[in-house]
Amino acid sequence: LVIYFQNGKSYNAGMLTALSNRIGDVALLLAIAWMLNYGSWNYIFYLDMMKNNIEMMIIGGLVMLAAMTKSAQIPFSSWLPAAMAAPTPVSALVHSSTLVTAGVYLLIRFNDVLMNWWMAQFLLLVSGLTMFMAGLGANFEFDLKKIIALSTLSQLGLMMSILSMGFYKLAFFHLLTHALFKALLFMCAGSIIHNMKNSQDIRMMGSLSMSMPLTCSCFNVANLALCGMPFLAGFYSKDLILEMVMLSYVNVFSFFLFFFSTG
Repeated sequence: LVIYFQNGKSYNAGMLTALSNRIGDVALLLAIAWMLNYGSWNYIFYLDMMKNNIEMMIIGGLVMLAAMTKSAQIPFSSWLPAAMAAPTPVSALVHSSTLVTAGVYLLIRFNDVLMNWWMAQFLLLVSGLTMFMAGLGANFEFDLKKIIALSTLSQLGLMMSILSMGFYKLAFFHLLTHALFKALLFMCAGSIIHNMKNSQDIRMMGSLSMSMPLTCSCFNVANLALCGMPFLAGFYSKDLILEMVMLSYVNVFSFFLFFFSTG
């Protein structure tokens, strides 16, 4: 679906997406093979007992590598904005709320293995940097869908970083609210792009609140809900995450990354 429009940009984006995700697929298959050490794949039952074994640490490392490629954290973060060459309904489902949350969900299930090891601190640094880089890079883009993709990347960094601090229920809650409103954001963007005769450049768009009032209303509601406007859905998840960061024991660099990226 990424190479749906037959041109060079789409081909390059599809190749980048395929090759980046292949690393995560291989890591996931290796983790499945390593789980044969335990005689079954019901890892949730012996996660607590076996989490100091070297096999379980290897499985945890492989799962974390898979999650970092699937959820597009730094070293592998370039495929998510590139995959915006796909049609907009594909982006609304796959690249905002379905595919890219697979890595976060894997780490939600495996969070016990992660927590008593140096992997969690590494993941906190990497996902904080991803969150910061995506938020900073979105300020200098002109492509509407790429801006929304970088917003998704920033929220994924937020979920992974709070996950690496051990608050997995907060990460799941933020995943659900973000999925709903980011899909709405992509739907509004697709409507705008369609009415602009398939131009995605935000410099060509203006006075949309006059010509498309309903789309712009939904766009603004979704945008405020993701920003963390008080008493909307994103406020309850994102503000709770930031409150837990302030209450936790975290160094000043990660603190700065969290709050600057959220701003």
